[in-house]
Amino acid sequence: MTAPSPVHPVDEIPPVRQLAAFGLQHVLAMYAGAVAVPLIVGGAMKLSPADLAYLITADLLVCGIATLVQCVGFWRFGVRLPIMQGCTFAAVSPMVLIGTTGGGLPAIYGSVIVAGLAITLLAPVFGRLLRFFPPLVTGTVILIIGVSLLPVAGNWAAGGAGSKDFGEPKNLGLALFVLLVVLGVQRFAPAFLSRIAVLIGIAVGLAVAIPFGFTDFGGVGDADWLGISTPFHFGAPTFHVSAVASMLVVALVTMTETTGDLIAVGELTGRGVEPRSLADGLRADGLSTVLGGVFNTFPYTAYAQNVGLVGMTRVRSRWVVAAAGGLLVLLGLLPKLGAVVAAIPAPVLGGAGLVMFGTVAASGLRTLAQVDFRDNHNLTVVAVSVAVGMLPVGVPAVYAKFPDWFQTVMNSGISAGCLTAIVLNLLFNHLPGKAASAPEADGLPVGGGEQGVEQTREEVV
Repeated sequence: MTAPSPVHPVDEIPPVRQLAAFGLQHVLAMYAGAVAVPLIVGGAMKLSPADLAYLITADLLVCGIATLVQCVGFWRFGVRLPIMQGCTFAAVSPMVLIGTTGGGLPAIYGSVIVAGLAITLLAPVFGRLLRFFPPLVTGTVILIIGVSLLPVAGNWAAGGAGSKDFGEPKNLGLALFVLLVVLGVQRFAPAFLSRIAVLIGIAVGLAVAIPFGFTDFGGVGDADWLGISTPFHFGAPTFHVSAVASMLVVALVTMTETTGDLIAVGELTGRGVEPRSLADGLRADGLSTVLGGVFNTFPYTAYAQNVGLVGMTRVRSRWVVAAAGGLLVLLGLLPKLGAVVAAIPAPVLGGAGLVMFGTVAASGLRTLAQVDFRDNHNLTVVAVSVAVGMLPVGVPAVYAKFPDWFQTVMNSGISAGCLTAIVLNLLFNHLPGKAASAPEADGLPVGGGEQGVEQTREEVV
């Protein structure tokens, strides 16, 4: 009698209590980013508090559905990896412009639906581009993802961008305390507790924050118990050519970002992404974006925040993130629960975010450690790609005088760095170049960059 084949860690189903704890940890890691997009867009359009609350609950509901589609999957939709889905920040500026220049929310949702359909149709094309993502490119992209997220954690640690007490020592002190708790649990706690170090750090930080007046749960009492998002709540979608064109640019950016995130999670979980699975993941993005346009929310993409959490906790089960998706659906249907999570102060999230986002960057360095940098141009590819990716992060207004479509692409450090890495890898390692130089004194020829990057990820590992 043959023994059953071992279950891959991605497909393992942990016990229910672990599912709940690990899933809640993922929700807390992405919640602030998830609700930021509807808050920014709704605030710019001067929507009423009731409409803002509606946007948030609709966003959380579709976030949960999108995450379930991506993790569980059906037919050719879903990469079936631990991927958390959320609204993309790449769409914020175009949506604000569309919403405030006469089109309103119906024009936003019309362009979002078209963008979602475009992503679904283009997914197989992007899947065939996977061969242009060797370890040289993937390691660089993962490094850029992690480093570009660190300012987000820094803003949280300082109190949240725009807060009145931004940068107060008490905020940074609370963030440092949470960071130390997370590190202490990871180092000294039993294996199971170390895997929920972020959740423990946030819980302990919240317990400390409440008596010191960092947060207020007054909004919990005002929130409704039940909230259901209905299709086209703000009116039937309208389709303006300029709005659709700008959102199609956003679609290309989010597909590039999602490709980097899916490859990163594939590296972390030991289940490499193949052309077909990449296309399935992008197709799920497209479906989620269409649902966003129908149910009064925005375009969706893989959330890099949670990539770091997978790497830090080493919990690779996709069912953990599926459980997080189920929790998000509950938060979207029960606004009072969402108000409880929203009451967690930003410095608490900042302390946890520093270690999570740093883990993403470190994972990129680990992948790059497998690349041959001797006597080739690979170091130049990494250096220039990281520089271009960090430019809009360090100098947010650097492209302010450029056309809107250019800003949409290049203001995202992840997409800018990813595109640069792909182009430079093609330039130095794929296009015909000058003949190899004669061997140097140590017998190593100059050139040979293509050999260092043409191996598949499986061969490198």
